[in-house]
Amino acid sequence: MSGETTKLRPLSEGNQTAAGILTHVYTALQTKGYDPITQLVGYVLTGDPTYITSFEGARSMICRLERDEILEELVRFYVENRLNP
Repeated sequence: MSGETTKLRPLSEGNQTAAGILTHVYTALQTKGYDPITQLVGYVLTGDPTYITSFEGARSMICRLERDEILEELVRFYVENRLNP
């Protein structure tokens, strides 16, 4: 270990950002007839991936993100769109 601090950076695997993954997962949940908000909140609170459907690879995609990355993206979106219209 070099003793350097690791800086967290946004997920970037191809064009897969946290925002892109959340959008994909939301759409997959909605398509399968689930309430996406309830399911995503359940996942964020518990970390249990069974809250997310495996349809369209949504479960494997959400598991690429840490839950703190999800919260960070949600807060960033809220602040940018509600507090700075």
